[in-house]
Amino acid sequence: MRVVVQRVSEAAVRIDGTEHARINTGMLVLLGIEVGDAETDLEWLCGKIARLRIFPDAEGVMNLDITQASGELLLVSQFTLHASTAKGNRPSYIRAARPEEATPLYLRMKQRLVEITGRAVKSGEFGANMQVSLVNDGPVTIVIDSRTRE
Repeated sequence: MRVVVQRVSEAAVRIDGTEHARINTGMLVLLGIEVGDAETDLEWLCGKIARLRIFPDAEGVMNLDITQASGELLLVSQFTLHASTAKGNRPSYIRAARPEEATPLYLRMKQRLVEITGRAVKSGEFGANMQVSLVNDGPVTIVIDSRTRE
């Protein structure tokens, strides 16, 4: 599993021209699920996201996690995070998990983030054509991959 975590002052997802979800200060988490990803990847990644200290404390130092900062979470599936551009100029998505494998993990990640953080998690719709808008705060953007544990 691979995520792009962005600290945002606001973010929203639109589907078919209608706003589906919106958050204010918090994290936009773009999630890519790879063939073979498992519950262990999900557990590690959810823990990492929940404990990620990317919000400023009283001195302005990035020292608070999402719960301490009273931030909101928006989870959006994005299979293109596993694009390979090794051959030619048209990306290959062969490493991205098929919907029958990825959908349950996506839904479980949303549930697990709620359990770990105690916060509501808003989301896009798996497999939908979504328009995501955001104001990246900082900017702070972090890529985390469960396979490399970095």
